[in-house]
Amino acid sequence: MNASPVGRPTRGTTGVNRLRRVDRWIARHPVLRRAGDPLVVDLGFGASAVTPLELHARLRRVRADVEVLGLEIDPDRVARARAQAAGMPGVGFALGGFEVPVPRGRRPAIIRAMNVLRQYDEADVANAWGRMCGRLDADGILVEGTCDEIGRVVTWIEVGADAVPRTLTVSLRLDVLDAPSIAAERLPKALIHRNVPGEGVHAFLTALDQEWARASAVAPFGPVHRWRTAVGAMRDAGWPVREPGRWRLGEVTVDWSAVAPRG
Repeated sequence: MNASPVGRPTRGTTGVNRLRRVDRWIARHPVLRRAGDPLVVDLGFGASAVTPLELHARLRRVRADVEVLGLEIDPDRVARARAQAAGMPGVGFALGGFEVPVPRGRRPAIIRAMNVLRQYDEADVANAWGRMCGRLDADGILVEGTCDEIGRVVTWIEVGADAVPRTLTVSLRLDVLDAPSIAAERLPKALIHRNVPGEGVHAFLTALDQEWARASAVAPFGPVHRWRTAVGAMRDAGWPVREPGRWRLGEVTVDWSAVAPRG
């Protein structure tokens, strides 16, 4: 196991239910359901064991044999998490960073890295993705993104084992939502500096704001109906949005080709 973890310490900010939106997205993902070895890594879990423990609790509802390994580059955080989770089966903790040290040569089905790359430069993202994805099972995925402090605004990118991004997902708490573009301040590092005219992600959030505003006509039917109307209009306008069954959760997933950085 690598004695010098690759990466920089995060702020360690964590909180109960902060990552619930991405957890439930991972729980329904086909990669988890069909994995021969359902090992999920929570990379950069923070100052306590709460997010790996919550992730395990949610995933075991669909895969009773799931294992979650929390990785941190701070030895004190690892020791604290081990003490907090003592005696809990299916969850472990180890020292590690982007090199993703996993014992016995196992290959994770999923690596979740939330709020890890925020402190890096955009130019560092491809290398970090490459390191993490190089440790995945051939059919595995990296889920990399950002959220606000209480998990009401969350965005993440699905990246394949080949380190090629596939989709961007935006997930929002609808009953307090003014405009979907609030997600701009919580975009993953690969996109957060691209929210400017001429870039795909800017066009996407602008169009989503416009359709949300137009859908105010159906607001009396509730925020979920309004959101589904707005995202349906995006689809009708040609945006490659996916997973209509999940729109009711305040989610929208769009093909990476529509939002990928230009130039």
